[in-house]
Amino acid sequence: MTTVVQTSLFDLGSSEDVPDGLGPLAGMVTRQQLGRGAWVDLLPGWLSGAGTLVDALLEQVPWQAERRQMYERVVDVPRLLCFYGEQDALPHPLLLQARNALNAHYAPELGEHLATAGLCLYRDGRDSVAWHGDTIGRGRLEDTMVAIVSLGSPRHLMLRPRGGGATLKHQLGHGDLLVMGGSCQRTWEHAIPKTSRAVGPRISIQFRPRGVR
Repeated sequence: MTTVVQTSLFDLGSSEDVPDGLGPLAGMVTRQQLGRGAWVDLLPGWLSGAGTLVDALLEQVPWQAERRQMYERVVDVPRLLCFYGEQDALPHPLLLQARNALNAHYAPELGEHLATAGLCLYRDGRDSVAWHGDTIGRGRLEDTMVAIVSLGSPRHLMLRPRGGGATLKHQLGHGDLLVMGGSCQRTWEHAIPKTSRAVGPRISIQFRPRGVR
């Protein structure tokens, strides 16, 4: 089922005054060691401007509303989704620039390139993603990376160790970059919880290596 989403005029600043663009990565990202071989890199405001990018993605991406089996019943997935495989053209040139920049910076450490892009649209505070790790495919057994670029309204991304431990909270705002690396998908979980606050749409762009979902 394809859902048409109307562009929401949430406050992104003036896209006419601030051109869409990417900042440098080298010397700018801050790494936080989580333990158990896991880490996250953070770079607030990596993508500047981007009002025109948000409008284009809201209008042109073929967003899908999905349903999944949850225990004994089938439920609506509380967000809209679209996946771009290795051979698929990305929906905007800036996403290709972002992936190329991430690969130039991280491929020597990762040992391979980020190849796919998964897009999620959180329409408002009722949309969310439950605790999980990206362990479909190679991420279940191997160290890997998942790079997330956040656009639109800020939302909290939560991290917690598998099996229990303190929960970490990162507020991802417009243009922020968060990269989960090492054993993070196997030894930690992450989530975007629902919120009762009035929030506008948020788009999450997740760049992953081949065979990681």
